[in-house]
Amino acid sequence: MATQVTKAANTPRGSLFLQLAIALQTLTIFLQAVSAGLLLASSFGETLHSAGARVMYGASMLYVLAAVLAWKPGGGSARPVRHASGFLGLASVQVVLGIAHVPSVHLPLGVLMFGLSVLALVRR
Repeated sequence: MATQVTKAANTPRGSLFLQLAIALQTLTIFLQAVSAGLLLASSFGETLHSAGARVMYGASMLYVLAAVLAWKPGGGSARPVRHASGFLGLASVQVVLGIAHVPSVHLPLGVLMFGLSVLALVRR
């Protein structure tokens, strides 16, 4: 009798953590888009968007940590580390643009970051 092995059973623990970190990052960026809409429509939107920015930045740092943990001890590819580091750089630029109130660049960069995060999630 042949035994079927699922992809989850073959996935190293670090890779699963990496996938969860990317999913969390994608979710937080999506929630930032929702809170940006609330920013325009309600009085508490600014507080929610500001708090969400901190959570999104933390999720980007978690993505870097997960990528390093999947790479170094597990002997995987260094490519996710480069992607995560680049994304953390984009998140840093995004925070600076948000604080400086430059929506003409802040909004398109947010859309780009969401697209890249979804792409990273699908590729894992």
